[in-house]
Amino acid sequence: MFGLSPFEMMVIGVIAVVLFGSNLPDVARRAGGIYREFRDKLNEVQREFRAAEYEATKAFKMDSNTSSSIDEEDDEPSEPSAPKFTPPS
Repeated sequence: MFGLSPFEMMVIGVIAVVLFGSNLPDVARRAGGIYREFRDKLNEVQREFRAAEYEATKAFKMDSNTSSSIDEEDDEPSEPSAPKFTPPS
C-alpha cells in the first residue's frame, strides 16, 4: 500500500500516536472530512468539464451536420479540388 512496507507503516503509526496522543481520533476524523470535501469538489469540477465537453461536442456535431447539408445542396465536394478545365470555344 503506497509503496510502504509494513514496518514503515508501523513506524508512521507510532509517530502519529506520539505526536497526537489522545487527539488521534479527532485528527483522523478531521483529515477524513477534509479528504471527503476535496473529493467532492474534485468530482464537481470533473462533472463541469464533462458537461462543457458534451456541449462542445454536441455543438460541433450540429455544425458539421448543417455544413454537410449545405454541401449537399451546393453539389460541391467538401474537399478542395483543382478548378475544372473548360476548353476554349
